[in-house]
Amino acid sequence: MSHGLPVYAMRLEMNQLELSEPSPPPARTAWFLRGMCAAFSVPGLILASAFIGFAGLARDAGLTLAQTVFMTGVVWALPGKVVLVGAIVAGNSLPAAAFAVALSSVRLAPMVVALAPEMRTPETRQWVLYLLSHFVAVTSWVLAMERLGRVPRPMRTTYYAGLGSALIILNMGVVAVVFLIAARLPPTLSAGLFFLTPLYFVTSLWGSARERAGQLAMILGLFLGPVFHILTPGFDLLTAGLVAGCAAFGIHLMAKQRETA
Repeated sequence: MSHGLPVYAMRLEMNQLELSEPSPPPARTAWFLRGMCAAFSVPGLILASAFIGFAGLARDAGLTLAQTVFMTGVVWALPGKVVLVGAIVAGNSLPAAAFAVALSSVRLAPMVVALAPEMRTPETRQWVLYLLSHFVAVTSWVLAMERLGRVPRPMRTTYYAGLGSALIILNMGVVAVVFLIAARLPPTLSAGLFFLTPLYFVTSLWGSARERAGQLAMILGLFLGPVFHILTPGFDLLTAGLVAGCAAFGIHLMAKQRETA
C-alpha cells in the first residue's frame, strides 16, 4: 500500500499537467485566423486608406454615421458605394439607385466565377459559396487568387471567410473613425487617398493576369477610355471595356492559331 500511494499521486499529477496544457486549436479555426491575418497586408492597408476618402465623401453627401458604416458592410465594393452615394446626391429614386449599384457590381461576376472553383469541394454546400461571394471584391479576390494555392482545398472556404470578414470589419472601423474626424481632414488629402484605390486596382489586376490578353485589354482600355468619354458620355467605361476586351480576346485567338499552324 505504501508503494501504491506515490504511484497514484504521480499519475494524478501527470493528469493535471495534461489538463493544464492548452489544446491545439481546430484546423478550421487556425485557417480562419490565417485568413484574417492575410487581410492586414499592403493591399489591405491601401484599401483601408481608400475608405478614408469614402468616409469623407459620405459625410459631405449628408449620410449619417450609422448609414455609412452599414453601407460599408452591406455594399461590399468601393465603386458600388461611390455610385450609391452619387445617386443619393443626385436625388435618384430607390429603384434607379439599386439598378446603378447592381450594374456596377456586374463586373465582379467573372471574379466570382473564377474564384468559386478554387474553393469548391464535393462536400462544399452551395449556400456557403453564395455567402462567400458577398466578400468578393478586387482586393479580396487578388489576395485569394495569390494565396489559395498554398491552402489545403478543404480549408479554402474557411480561409477566404476569414479574409473577407476581416477586410469588411477593418474598413467598417476605419469608416467609423474617419467619419467622426472627416471635418478636420483637408479635401485634397481625402481626394488623394481615395485615388489610391484605382491605382492599386490597376497594378493588382496587371500582376494577377494569367495571360497577356488580360494585360493587353487593360492597355487598350486605358487608351480607349478618354476616346469613348467623348463619343459616348455616360457609357464610356462600358463601351471602352467591351471594345478593349473583345479586341484583346480576338488578338489572343489569332496568336494561338498562329502557334498551332
